[in-house]
Amino acid sequence: MPTFVALLRGVNVGKAKRVPMAELRALLSDLGYTSVATLLNSGNAVFCAPTGTPVKHSASIAAAISSQLAVEVPVVVKSARELAAIIAENPISAEAHEHPRFLVAFTQDTKALPGLAAIESLVVPPEKFAVGKNAAYLLCSAGILESKAGESLLGKAGKAATTRNWATVLKLQALASERDANACV
Repeated sequence: MPTFVALLRGVNVGKAKRVPMAELRALLSDLGYTSVATLLNSGNAVFCAPTGTPVKHSASIAAAISSQLAVEVPVVVKSARELAAIIAENPISAEAHEHPRFLVAFTQDTKALPGLAAIESLVVPPEKFAVGKNAAYLLCSAGILESKAGESLLGKAGKAATTRNWATVLKLQALASERDANACV
């Protein structure tokens, strides 16, 4: 049974768009997903589903959050294989201490990725930015809050995307791999 990762955009940041993780796990289980787990409090979930595409799961989850939790939130869903490809294609080398300042931008439709290229003009070395086939990558060497490129990616320019830092991406991959190996049979 395939494993998927759901990434909610902009939840639990401040007082708006609150989605308790226990409620998200229950909602995903009610939708028929199995082996549901959440990571951190920022809208990350891993689950198994016998059928369906990431696009279908994204729409179903967003609709359920809207109707059951009264929160309008974009949801990006990637299969475990897609997540592995995003990690494998990463062109930027980052030391472990830089992982919290290294952002990966996920979009539901990869056709939205070229629109993120506008961020390139805001990158100030030693920052690094790249748009890959499946995601965009931004290393904010001096910190995300000090980076105009980071601010843009997290703001209007990145509206079609949701971002996670590299440490979270690697934790999601580990959780998805664990589901693939043990729970999603």
